[in-house]
Amino acid sequence: VQLQASGGGLVQAGGSLRLSCAASGRSFSRYAMGWFRQAPGKEREFVAAITWDGGSLYYADSVKGRFTISRDNAMNTAYLQMNGLKPEDAAVYYCAAGVTYNSLWYDSTYDYWGQGTQVTVSS
Repeated sequence: VQLQASGGGLVQAGGSLRLSCAASGRSFSRYAMGWFRQAPGKEREFVAAITWDGGSLYYADSVKGRFTISRDNAMNTAYLQMNGLKPEDAAVYYCAAGVTYNSLWYDSTYDYWGQGTQVTVSS
């Protein structure tokens, strides 16, 4: 599976962005999908994840109530809707795919990674 993340950009605090992660290859619906982010000088951190069937969603406490993860298996795409963006949300955002139903908040769970898309939030 190859993943292509897109949708990043520059937004003012309080604004919104929707990130997309397009997957190529077979059997996208088999994969759980996750979003992680990494700010300069910081470790990569979990943001959100969704199981293969969309039945379970997981969020970092820092984004709960502001971000929404979703997927469209027919389009082989996962999304991260980000509302109420804060300067501390600025980072490179990565999408990831893994054939698993467990521990979706750990980056070691995932088998495939996209190249990342930059999100910048101005105050």
